[in-house]
Amino acid sequence: MTLFNLARKNLQRNFSSYFLYIASMVFSIVIYFTFVTLKYNDDISALTGTSQKISSMMSASSVILLFFIVVFIAYSNSFFMKKRKKEVALYSLLGVRKQQIGLMLFFENLFIGLVSLVAGIAIGFLMSKVLLTILVRLMGYSLTAGFVFSSEAVINTVIVFLILFIFTSLQGYRVIYQFKLIDLFHAEKQGEAMPKASILSAIIGVLSVSAGYYLALEDIMTSMWWRILSIAMPIVIIGLTVFGTYLLFHSVSVFALQAMKKMHSFSWKGLNLITTSQLLYRIRGNAKSLTVIAVLSATTITAGGAVFGLYYNIDKSINDNTPVTFMWEGEPLEVPQVNTHHTLATKLVTFTHNESERQYQVLPLATYNELAQEQGKAKITTMATNEGVLLDPYYDERFSDKLTGADFTANVPLHLTSQETYAVTNMMTTGPMIIVNEQTYEALEGEATTYQAYTLQDDADGLAISRELDSQLTEAQQDFTSQPAAYEEIMSAMGAMLFVGSFLGLVFLTATGSIIYFKIVSEAEADKDKYTILYKIGVNDAQMLKTISAQVGIIFGAPLAAGLLHATFALLGFSNLLGMSITKPVLVWMAAYIAIYGLYYIFTTRAFYKIVKNARGNA
Repeated sequence: MTLFNLARKNLQRNFSSYFLYIASMVFSIVIYFTFVTLKYNDDISALTGTSQKISSMMSASSVILLFFIVVFIAYSNSFFMKKRKKEVALYSLLGVRKQQIGLMLFFENLFIGLVSLVAGIAIGFLMSKVLLTILVRLMGYSLTAGFVFSSEAVINTVIVFLILFIFTSLQGYRVIYQFKLIDLFHAEKQGEAMPKASILSAIIGVLSVSAGYYLALEDIMTSMWWRILSIAMPIVIIGLTVFGTYLLFHSVSVFALQAMKKMHSFSWKGLNLITTSQLLYRIRGNAKSLTVIAVLSATTITAGGAVFGLYYNIDKSINDNTPVTFMWEGEPLEVPQVNTHHTLATKLVTFTHNESERQYQVLPLATYNELAQEQGKAKITTMATNEGVLLDPYYDERFSDKLTGADFTANVPLHLTSQETYAVTNMMTTGPMIIVNEQTYEALEGEATTYQAYTLQDDADGLAISRELDSQLTEAQQDFTSQPAAYEEIMSAMGAMLFVGSFLGLVFLTATGSIIYFKIVSEAEADKDKYTILYKIGVNDAQMLKTISAQVGIIFGAPLAAGLLHATFALLGFSNLLGMSITKPVLVWMAAYIAIYGLYYIFTTRAFYKIVKNARGNA
């Protein structure tokens, strides 16, 4: 039998152990292949009209994804090598040379990689229609994409992953040269170091995470810490949070479990004493792994929640700043499907306030009320002479004080009774406006300006009409703004970002779930004899499943809880920075993450229980 055939038979025999790893690899390759296909595909670029944006985004995403896959494969291989070291030692005892064993392990890893690569590209092509349809729908186009095949994408994917698989396969070849025979036999008993918990490290951990949260909520414009640390602030926040998370698992969790163990009402109930004892070892001995998983979860939830939050608020953002379908300065044009048309007469007035000059477009009250009524905004019923209301949706209290109550002077004085953060005109055309009554408007001296404002009966043809109008405008007709064009531009960019972010998040999630699975299953294999003893002293299947579920649940739940908490504070800081509510989309994103993560918990618990039951049957 050749070494390649032996490697193939080993894989067939251990397929159940490798299944989740192969599935995660295939999914990663599918997403990578999709990203690269989008990068090279001209049809999709022409369809959306955002060729450069998509190409750049997919290139960057492919690099991020590839880096993560390298880390995931290296991490996963370390578990498989640990599990196989006893088998390797047996081959050595039987007289098989190290070179031959190394080649066998090399072929096994390479075979897994090739199978994953072929399956990933095939599934990627078969799913291209669905994935690309999702992309164009997220970008706001009501279109269905066809199957897409790119030879450049295939070549790119094959070359990149072949190099990656050959490199990682060499790990299997090298491993037998790095250990003595006795080390290989005891490999399964070797875990991560078990650091001793201390009160000092526990306090430092809590303070470190708290400091990270505090800095994350600091306002970027007003915070003393942002002024001191500048661009280093995000690095400091991440460093404090990661370091604190490690200490939480290293020490704080140990104190919590020890306290539970000392509570007789809890520990003497059922198998709780055994569960807490096992968890004391597991959490303390795996502090590094749990920290990595918590950080990965936090990164995935934060990035996905931020992008989904921005996508969710697109309509509000567009309507706040561009409430009119089409608007420009100058003479009117023939616009089809018009619902309303207003010719707005304004004055560009230079005001003086606190010895500084400011220019604002001034709009008569009657015109404002017409626009406000059409847009469903508050009308101003009365306004005294020499009083005004400032409309500025761009206002941010972090940059300047509110001008309510301010006194402006031009050729006549003007007292601002209110400053509102909404608009009735397109801000990119008119800028902030001051509303005054007819008498004040007539008295003010300024440069007369005429704007055209149109709304349509049916927005379905808005983009086509927008492009036609844009081509007809002359130099005398300036500052053209289009709600459909703005919507398309923002929607296409954010839709592509949501597509990339969602699938990168799924890859990170599947890899994270797989890492926990490998970790727990390898520990179950190492400890199965202990559980067999429990069966012998009278523990039944229901009790065993309960204690296994509790142990696995805490190993899964602890990093998830930490990740969710980290992401919550990061997203609160992001929301405060933008002045935008993203609560609903973030909760949806978190719920989806928890649901998929929960499936890995169920899958891992069943695998753990199956190992223990099989061990009892073989005892």
